[in-house]
Amino acid sequence: MKALCWQGKHDVQVKNVYEPKILNPKDAIIKVTTAAICGSDLHLYDGYIPTMKKGDILGHETMGEVVEIGSQVKKVKAGDKIVIPFDIACGSCHHCKVEEYSACDNTNPNAIMADKLYGFSGAALFGYSHLYGGYAGGQAEYIRVPYVDTNSLLVPRSIEDEKVLFLSDIFPTGYMAAENCNIKPGDTVAVWGAGPVGQMAIKSAFLLGAERVIAIDHYEGRLEMARRSGAETINFNEEDELFDELKYRTGGCGPDSCIDAVGLEAHGHSFVASMDRVKAAVGLATDRPNALRQALQACRKCGTVSIPGVYGGFLDKIPFGAAFAKGLTLKMGQTHTQRYMQPLLERILNDEIDPSFVISHRVKIDEGPEAYRSFNNEKDECIKVIIKMN
Repeated sequence: MKALCWQGKHDVQVKNVYEPKILNPKDAIIKVTTAAICGSDLHLYDGYIPTMKKGDILGHETMGEVVEIGSQVKKVKAGDKIVIPFDIACGSCHHCKVEEYSACDNTNPNAIMADKLYGFSGAALFGYSHLYGGYAGGQAEYIRVPYVDTNSLLVPRSIEDEKVLFLSDIFPTGYMAAENCNIKPGDTVAVWGAGPVGQMAIKSAFLLGAERVIAIDHYEGRLEMARRSGAETINFNEEDELFDELKYRTGGCGPDSCIDAVGLEAHGHSFVASMDRVKAAVGLATDRPNALRQALQACRKCGTVSIPGVYGGFLDKIPFGAAFAKGLTLKMGQTHTQRYMQPLLERILNDEIDPSFVISHRVKIDEGPEAYRSFNNEKDECIKVIIKMN
């Protein structure tokens, strides 16, 4: 079968690889119909996430048709149309039972690696390095889904893939980011990063009752998309003092909540942001946390900073004193995707939201390598890429 495989930094290629097989009686094999390239995939593309190996199959936003099931699978059958969450949960450990699926104890066979780096391992992830289990991803013609009864959402065959594909990751991620803000009527939420997750966070903040959302980015195409969703916008290339602008727009108080939807490859013009870029380039830093610094500084006293943006290592010059002095609440982490998939599907079916609004490019798998280059280098026009297998 064809698959998009990581070959090294800035090197993704289409390869012919072996089709997956049932390895466990709780597995299923899925014929992929639609997949997507996620902003998190660019962290792999740019070489920021360790333990990638040449030939690893990429992708964690995937849906398709069940073609084979293991002997212990109960909830899905051949022919079912399903969406697959990006995190892999067993469904039976303590964390899964309390719906903390991305903290699953049992699915990462390389947990000892994550234990050493982070203290404890979370759940395995599809197509996201051997630190997170080394599982083959879904930018391929077929994918094996472990514990498929837990790691799937059955969707109506009549609904278009594009409307439900993002239940695999970015819609639940944006929604959980907004939910973590504990939004109250009248609140103002500032969102750093108007990429796909930021766009979903904007929509979700409004769904959860925010009165105002302020989107912060420097790509005008993404800011225009945010404006179409009802957000106010700030282009930080045009604002010398972002902090002062946010105070001005919020009557001197600051946003009630701030969402960092950027993560470890943040841009910026300050001296510290420039140092981030230099240090990361020469291996003296793992992450560029400029958006997080700004969010911590800008958030109002006793507000919340929600962090769906991916971080991978050790962060430098974080104003933790500001977070402490202002009594901020910080909430973060991989999304417990399975918790949100069904309720968010209901919102889609009730026409409350159509997540396909973020799609800017549709490609075939053979065009995948060029799509990665475009998504990485042309963020103003290339906002979200989906891969159609048929």
